[in-house]
Amino acid sequence: MTLTLGFSPCPNDCFMFDAIVHRRIDLEGLEFSVRLADVEALNTVALAGQADVTKLSYHAYAYCADRYVLLDAGSALGRNCGPLLIAKRAISTEEVAAGHLRIAIPGKYTTANFLCGLAFPRARNKTELVFSAIESALLDDEFDAGLIIHENRFTYQAKGLKKIIDLGEFWERETGAPIPLGGIVVKRSLPGDVKHAVHRVLRRSVEYAFANRAASLPFVRDHAQEMSEDVMYKHIDLYVNQYSVDLGKDGRRAVEMLFEKAIAAGVIPLLKEELFLQST
Repeated sequence: MTLTLGFSPCPNDCFMFDAIVHRRIDLEGLEFSVRLADVEALNTVALAGQADVTKLSYHAYAYCADRYVLLDAGSALGRNCGPLLIAKRAISTEEVAAGHLRIAIPGKYTTANFLCGLAFPRARNKTELVFSAIESALLDDEFDAGLIIHENRFTYQAKGLKKIIDLGEFWERETGAPIPLGGIVVKRSLPGDVKHAVHRVLRRSVEYAFANRAASLPFVRDHAQEMSEDVMYKHIDLYVNQYSVDLGKDGRRAVEMLFEKAIAAGVIPLLKEELFLQST
């Protein structure tokens, strides 16, 4: 069986999926047709039900949980890894809260945008940009503030940009839980044995990446553009951890908490489906 597989070209995803793409592990007879795309593009694909297996933002998952079920392996979830709201000039959180600033965001359905809305409900003057274009847009004075994700948290200070707030720290103060950023989902309509095979293969791929850290480097570097090797590994170390192998009880509870807060805030509809793939 050939399944369509979507993930981002970011170092953390390339690190996790390298063993699948290059068949370094037992794929249990599965074949994968790979599509690499920006996270918001992947969100759009998932919302349209156009991928069998895909990375997506947890925020986006709330809108397609009727079509997809979440795997315990492959998540980007942790502490001190949240999105940052930054600016060219010094801006206070009170100024953001007033709701007058022009803010560049990396996508409507990103978890970053959800967290921004949770922290600053009146900040609604937002424009979507590809995440990698936000720093330049701020430097060119096109926006007052920008919401950055991925490797940009390692590069913004060198460009003279300033942090307003770390929304991951905001989440952790509010909940005490790690922040769920993105996860891997599989179509509910696939046979149960296939869904569980996908989960086993994905977990095996992440475990292989940890055990053979250098193996994925060429694949990561091929898609890292001008990123330095130091930034690549900082990116991987920040977003790939024990929750990427298995969400576990704490990880699952953090995901549930995200949706509970989103539902309470009226951001997403009430979810009726079981969120997680149940073990056999």
